[in-house]
Amino acid sequence: MSARRVPRRRTPLRRTVLPAVGAAATALVLTSCLGGGTSGGSAGTKFVAGTGGIDTAKKADRQPLPDISGTTLDGKKLNLADYKGKLLVINVWGSWCSPCRLEMPHLVKVAKATKADGVEFVGINVRDPNKPPAVKFQKEFGVPYPSLYDPVGKLMLRFPAGSLNPKAIPSTVIVDRDGKVAARALKALSEDELRKALDPLIAEK
Repeated sequence: MSARRVPRRRTPLRRTVLPAVGAAATALVLTSCLGGGTSGGSAGTKFVAGTGGIDTAKKADRQPLPDISGTTLDGKKLNLADYKGKLLVINVWGSWCSPCRLEMPHLVKVAKATKADGVEFVGINVRDPNKPPAVKFQKEFGVPYPSLYDPVGKLMLRFPAGSLNPKAIPSTVIVDRDGKVAARALKALSEDELRKALDPLIAEK
């Protein structure tokens, strides 16, 4: 007498699809946090992709910094247009982002070292649904400059597409004394990388 064959049960479609969707979402979050390197430059974009991961624009090709204003983590109003006449370093970060933690000591060190050269720093805190983790992050690293609180990332979208726009976390944008975007990095920066980007702009007349 032959053994009776028991039919195999089908796995519900929902159980196989959901993990795949979750994995894709996780990958997206990690990609956003780590950044995507440079986007490349061309005659259309009018900026040049640097070999060190920092894109730059010639003085004649720089675009004005868009209207970036709002409320800082400590509740004060801040408008980046008020920094015109100074070199301005804008760093996009999140307290949840590991590369942001790696680069923050370098940013703090350069911010303090270049203050006398007329360089100002401002952060844009993104994707932190509540302020306390971001405030704790700033205190932990002794950040000496303010950060705009932008939990949904709307300030990043004010930069024109195809420009030197910050489209990863972390990103750093450097604005010249005329209020125009001169350089951008879509990755965590070391002290040396940031100084190499800043020094030629400090020397500009």
